[in-house]
Amino acid sequence: MRVFGPVPSRRLGRSLGVNNIPPKICTYSCIYCQLGNTIDMRYQRESFFSPEELYNEALQKIQSAKEKGEHIDYITFVPDGEPTLDLNLKEEIELLKKLGIKVGLITNSSLLFDKDVQDALSLLDWVSIKIDAASEEVWKRIDRPHKKLVLSEILKGIEALRERFRGTFTIETMMVEGVNDDPYELEKVGDIIGGLNPDKAYISIPTRPPAESWVHPPSEDKINRAYQIFTSRHIQTEYLIGYEGSEFAYTNDAKEDILSITSVHPMREEGVEEFLRKSGKDWNFIRELLKEGLLIELEFEGKKFYMRKISRR
Repeated sequence: MRVFGPVPSRRLGRSLGVNNIPPKICTYSCIYCQLGNTIDMRYQRESFFSPEELYNEALQKIQSAKEKGEHIDYITFVPDGEPTLDLNLKEEIELLKKLGIKVGLITNSSLLFDKDVQDALSLLDWVSIKIDAASEEVWKRIDRPHKKLVLSEILKGIEALRERFRGTFTIETMMVEGVNDDPYELEKVGDIIGGLNPDKAYISIPTRPPAESWVHPPSEDKINRAYQIFTSRHIQTEYLIGYEGSEFAYTNDAKEDILSITSVHPMREEGVEEFLRKSGKDWNFIRELLKEGLLIELEFEGKKFYMRKISRR
């Protein structure tokens, strides 16, 4: 099935997924990929499926969803490989936009040096690009790119796309323990992201079994440091650390609400105090969450922060 869903997405609401690439055909073989190692690594674009067939499948799914009373916020390219390898991508986006639903795409950014790829992505309503590293050495270790790819060219391509993109422009950085969580590397990544002025940047961690068994998420302290580095550059930043809770919904359930909030970004001590005031709770409530191992207390530059504890596999 090349079109699936709609499925819940914290970033996009209800999303209808489009899989426009055969399984595990990619420009990268990322060490953290939840789909395992890349089976077919390539960097040259080609045609895979008929744009009309993808369009018709999407149309059928939308009609079925309407019959069931299900709402769709976005049609999103989220394939099992790198979507920009698809030579028909621009035509597919043009067709899908005729359905009257916003269209988004998640890319590893590797082919953004290609002007044809920029032309296609500039049509989107929402895009998520990836910047995991600023230095060539770290990039090659974490993303394991095709040997023909060059990081400096990719970064120039990202800049070119940003200049012409009129939709919602987001950036995701995957953090892996001992690979790209060094403060110096994060400072350089933060400089690049800050210069792109995205609508939002996401800090993510491996939450499912990765391609390499030695891959683990960094400590909460290092994730919080990355957050502080990004926000010090006036980047609107959130976590994507895999908590499947109410996700921003106000539930009047203080426990659900604070775990949902702190799974997205750390709360400073004064923010927690305000939350407790509004919810009618006191610090015993926070101490209990710390005791249960659901919340963790961190310190950064003399201030206390609270974030949801990451589940370790």
